[in-house]
Amino acid sequence: MTVDAMHTARSWRGARLVVFWVICVLAVLVDQVTKAAVRASLVPGQPQEFIPGVLDLSFVKNTGAAFSIGEGAGPVFIVFAAVVLAFGIWLVWSHDSLPMPLVVSAACVCGGGVGNMIDRMIFGYVTDFFATTFMDFPVFNVADIGVVVGGVLLCIHVIFTYSKEPKPEEKP
Repeated sequence: MTVDAMHTARSWRGARLVVFWVICVLAVLVDQVTKAAVRASLVPGQPQEFIPGVLDLSFVKNTGAAFSIGEGAGPVFIVFAAVVLAFGIWLVWSHDSLPMPLVVSAACVCGGGVGNMIDRMIFGYVTDFFATTFMDFPVFNVADIGVVVGGVLLCIHVIFTYSKEPKPEEKP
């Protein structure tokens, strides 16, 4: 590798790390601020209309994970979130050619995981509050949105990247 190529790779790594940390920290901050507002202003079990016919704000103390699966297994989810964060940091740091959509995806997933991990560590539950009224769907929060957005970005990237790869010629 030439000196110029090494410099470019380091610059790209630095840019990826900045993007990763900015998105991750912003996701955690927005998540924690919204959850604090919910805990300060809503009473569990007393939903407030937010967008009529679409969304209510309803303070729910979720001791499980998505869809309340694994209720009471908070320590397992804390460890899992820490492992996901460590993997995300390693992925962004160690792969010089990691495409930016994957950096953004990892940052969204990690930010969401850390946001919910903070709740579990401090309160013993995750503060959920977005409740859809137009369909039956579990109550969720900003961290959950981050995880889902990160997952969707990953899927979109994989579909569009790998569907364009040339197929190997079939041998006779």
